[in-house]
Amino acid sequence: MELLRPEPLTREAFQPFGEVIEMAGSAHYTINQGFTERFNDLCFVDVAMEGGATNVSLFLGQPRPAPIAIKLMERHPLGAQAFVPLQDRPWLVLVAGDVHDLASYRAFTATGKQGVNYARNVWHHPLLVLDADSRFLIIDRKGPGNNLEEVWLGEGEAFGLTP
Repeated sequence: MELLRPEPLTREAFQPFGEVIEMAGSAHYTINQGFTERFNDLCFVDVAMEGGATNVSLFLGQPRPAPIAIKLMERHPLGAQAFVPLQDRPWLVLVAGDVHDLASYRAFTATGKQGVNYARNVWHHPLLVLDADSRFLIIDRKGPGNNLEEVWLGEGEAFGLTP
């Protein structure tokens, strides 16, 4: 089985797939009488296509056995999807330009202080965590239309991801 190894998550490396959500390197300013730093515009919440609205939810993820068997990829044609960890635990991000071309896959190790915003139509794997009971704030689209496309990889296309 082919194995893909993740690289560190950076804004530059992830740019073709969406945005990295993190304080480091982001514009900010002081509010609340000097007791709070506000970091604005960390990602574009793209959900308005075909009458969509913003949905904020919480996910509680569990780790998969390693190496992680990659058999399914998904994308959201009508809206972006942001994942923001609520604990300082590393986690994995897997994206692809073409689900049927292993060379187009990129795997990233995100720190617990980095989130991602998958752009509309970007192929990605569902949540991949390394620790039990990993919590995430999710910002995505709700509303009319089909905003989920899944592709199950064929026998010769499935591969493993090693943390």
